[in-house]
Amino acid sequence: MDLGLHGKVVLVTGASGDIGRAIATAFAAEGARVAVGWHREEKRAHALVADIDAGGGSAMAVRTDLRDPATAEAAPRAVAAELGEISVLVANAVAWPERAPDTWDRLTDHLTANAAGTLTLVDAVLPAMRGSGWGRVVLVSSDVVDQPIPAGVAYGAAKGALEAAAKVLAVREARHGVLTNVVRPGFTLTERALTTPGLGQAAVDSESAQTPTGRICTPQDVASAVVYLGSAANGHANGEILSVAGGRQLTR
Repeated sequence: MDLGLHGKVVLVTGASGDIGRAIATAFAAEGARVAVGWHREEKRAHALVADIDAGGGSAMAVRTDLRDPATAEAAPRAVAAELGEISVLVANAVAWPERAPDTWDRLTDHLTANAAGTLTLVDAVLPAMRGSGWGRVVLVSSDVVDQPIPAGVAYGAAKGALEAAAKVLAVREARHGVLTNVVRPGFTLTERALTTPGLGQAAVDSESAQTPTGRICTPQDVASAVVYLGSAANGHANGEILSVAGGRQLTR
């Protein structure tokens, strides 16, 4: 299937992490020109750019600190100058809870990092999408919105706010040819999942045993869903929340 992505410019925030890397790589494989957004892991971002370039693709690294509003304005300009105007935005960057439990006093911080910063970036890329009459916005959320955990109340609430905003964008922007959707990964097999205290292989095994597919989500699973929703093959899915969790949400 031709996804209609050849030559399209895609900005993926949080692309230096495992899920973001998989998403950026998948778009590049479809012929898209990829802007690799990074916040702290600049070296990993440039390594990903080198990998994409070595594979015959086109990519650049761009700083996207969503706690800094100036970044939201500067990043699209930098991408447009090097790769062209952004047609697809994948908001994958995430600010994880810095302590456990993640209590309500952290809500403002989480709203800034996980919702407001992302939406400021969305506003920055929309004019070019509207001008061309075509665009795709994919916001990466979390299954903690639907399956809350006590240790992540503020983080989950911020992701819930992001999902609510996605529905507003879907209604407001579709007339301009811009479709907005959400991908909601379940517990995903990443380096963080394997190394964070309290998670690790035991948590992976436990979640796998309780998931109908018999395994947990991989970064590539998330990437496949994101690339479809962010492509021309998606002509009418708009305002949807796609869970990528192997049916785990049905067993809780």
